[in-house]
Parts: sequence; structure tokens; C-alpha cells
Amino acid sequence: MGGLDLHVVLSGEYGRWLLQGFVLSLELTGLTLVLALPLGTLWAVLRLSPRAVLRGIGFALVEGIRSIPLLVHLLFWYFGATQLLPGPLREWLYAHGAETICAVIALTLYTAAYMAEDVRSGLRAVPRTQREAARALGLSGVAALRLVVLPQALRIAVPPLLSQTLNLWKNTSIATVIGTAELMYEAQRVETATFRGAETFAVATLAYLGVSLVISLLTVFWQRRVPVRTA
Repeated sequence: MGGLDLHVVLSGEYGRWLLQGFVLSLELTGLTLVLALPLGTLWAVLRLSPRAVLRGIGFALVEGIRSIPLLVHLLFWYFGATQLLPGPLREWLYAHGAETICAVIALTLYTAAYMAEDVRSGLRAVPRTQREAARALGLSGVAALRLVVLPQALRIAVPPLLSQTLNLWKNTSIATVIGTAELMYEAQRVETATFRGAETFAVATLAYLGVSLVISLLTVFWQRRVPVRTA
């Protein structure tokens, strides 16, 4: 028996399929990260609000979303939520990449719920004296949070947030279940067309591994070059 022949799946049309899937996986990761971080930060702030109602809302959102598997989120948004839309809007959505849009929504909410806990931990790690000093200088509570506390909290939370980014990158592969044409979807497509499962999934594995290692190295670099100081 011969060895792996990667040229078969990396050249021509099959190579383009894999590249398109890889690029879409990166785009899903980037777009979700841009949307999930501010949303998770908002939920973290709600969870630490002095108002019980806001704390309850933050708790319900974060714990409710975290308690549901990502697969269920994807299936709900693609097969369930779309059916609640008016007919014309639903038709427009399916004509403009409903699979990708629903994947972004599900990944954003799921990732934001986990990032919220990381940001909340960062907020709680900032000494209370920082907020008190900001208030003593005349800043309002909101301004003190935005200008003094949040920047420090996010700095502290960078390592776990990078870890969540790594999880997000790997979670994009689950979007294949709703037909999102990311890397795993295209890999399955190539394998079906070529019957070269070993080569196809070796390429996909190396692609996931390569990006994961880059994110892991960024985490190590941050921890070594940007030491956390909270006082």
C-alpha cells in the first residue's frame, strides 16, 4: 500500500473547496469574537450590578445559555427560530446564507456566555480602591467602570479570553451540522468526491492544529510579556 497522497486533495477543485472552508472557519471565528466580546462584557457587568433585577437578568442569560449544548443552539437557530419569522423574511434569509448567519448567532451567544464569566472574574480581581479613587476624582459610577475598572479587568482577563478564542475556533467545526460550508463541511465534501478520507482529514486536522497553536502561542506571549498588575 502507498502512503498518503496529499496532492490529490490539495490541488484543483478539491484544494479550492478546502481553502474556502478554511477561510470561512476563520471568518466565523473573527466575526463571532468581535460580536461576543462586547456582549459578554455587558453580561458580566449586569451580573455585578448593584441592582438585583439586572443581576438576575445577567445570571439568567449566562447560565441559561451555558447550560445548553452548542449543537442544540445551532439546531434551534437554524431549524427552529427561522420558522418563527415572517414568510418573506425567512425566504430572504435562506437566499442569503441562512446557514452562516445562524451559525454566527449561535456561536456568538454561546461564546459570549463563557466570556462573560472570564470578564466577570477580571472585574472582581480589580481592587475596589480603584473604583473608589476614580469616584473621588469626580467620575460617575459608569465613567469609573468604563475608564478605570474595565480596562484593568480586560487586561487581567486576556489569557482566559484567548482560551475561549481557541475553543471558539474549534467550535466552528460543529456548524457543519446545519450545512455551514466551513472547513469540516468542505472536508466531508472532498472525502465524498475522492474517497481519500485519510488525506482529506489529515489536511483538516493540520489546519485546525496550526491555528490552535498560533492562538496558544499568543496566550503564552501575553502571559510572559504583559504581566498582570491589579494594584
